Amino acid sequence: MKLADVLIVTTNSPEETHKLGITLSALTELGDIICLHGDLGAGKTALVKGVAEGLGINPTKVNSPTFTLIHEYTEGKIPVYHFDAYRLKSATEALEIGTEEYLYGDGISLIEWPEKMESLIPPEAYHVYIEKAGSTLRTFKITPPLENGHS
Repeated sequence: MKLADVLIVTTNSPEETHKLGITLSALTELGDIICLHGDLGAGKTALVKGVAEGLGINPTKVNSPTFTLIHEYTEGKIPVYHFDAYRLKSATEALEIGTEEYLYGDGISLIEWPEKMESLIPPEAYHVYIEKAGSTLRTFKITPPLENGHS
């Protein structure tokens, strides 16, 4: 991702969150790992749908991979690997399903609930912190690698 400073964006609807994802897709680069932090219903999947659409993937095909852990979307400009680590019990469990092949593969990885596999997340990952500020109001804090841990 081509992001040198912390970026803070507020959206007022799921549609605006989707549009933010489309905008972010233009900043992504092959190999990017983007960790999405936020409560249930914060807008993580809506953001992923926008990133996917911006990369040429039909957003209606994108959904939360809660029960499969990883969804691969390969019909766009570059592959998108969408993780949902919510149900993982440990980083070891993530390794057993081949997570590292995706993280260091030929696409962009978007990870919901990255804290469940924190030891596997490389320091060059970007982090997006999503806060609910109302029923549809969301604040996104997007941090480049050097800012991680300084939220």
